[in-house]
Amino acid sequence: MSAHTTIDIAAEPAVSLRNEPVQARSTARLTALLDAAASIVDEVGIERLTTAMVAERAGASIGTVYRYFPDRIVLLQALGSRNFERVMARITDAIKDPAHADWRGALSTAFASVIDTYRTEPGFRGLRVGDQLDLRPLPNGRTHKSLVAERIVDALSTRFGVENSAASRFTLEAGLEMSDALVARAFLTNPQGDQEFIDISTSAVRGFIGDNIGW
Repeated sequence: MSAHTTIDIAAEPAVSLRNEPVQARSTARLTALLDAAASIVDEVGIERLTTAMVAERAGASIGTVYRYFPDRIVLLQALGSRNFERVMARITDAIKDPAHADWRGALSTAFASVIDTYRTEPGFRGLRVGDQLDLRPLPNGRTHKSLVAERIVDALSTRFGVENSAASRFTLEAGLEMSDALVARAFLTNPQGDQEFIDISTSAVRGFIGDNIGW
């Protein structure tokens, strides 16, 4: 096997893979492995996922899995990073939508896009962006939700001119942590989400941000 190669699957959250997929065939193989992992996470959760299960689901050999992922944790990290990239694309599109006249409407739609990601993105319901993986020390020294908060504040600052400060980023990150706990509970047993928990999350986070952010 070759030495580990670090690639950025989602711009900032770096994942250490054994081989960087530079050819189209390799990229397709990596995508198939991550798709297989996502479907397994939806079915059995992250704790029970194994590299053997991923190989079988993807129709690949276990050796092919280990060509890219030295262990199941790196595989889950890679899936979490892909989730991060995809949910951030939805959030960014929501904030950029010209239909929003102010940052509150844009942020509300951005949060709604996260809920939609739970419903439509395979593997997101069980793994989200991977912050619940027990990784010590944290890759990059930061949680993924910290990066999400930073990106959201950057986008809101660019679009609406809101203050981009450490205090704003912290408030938004705290709101994301609260929302994550409630929304994860909403989707614990219901693939479409328990609407009562979703409504409580939306109300609580909107109130918290409104009370604590100085925009």
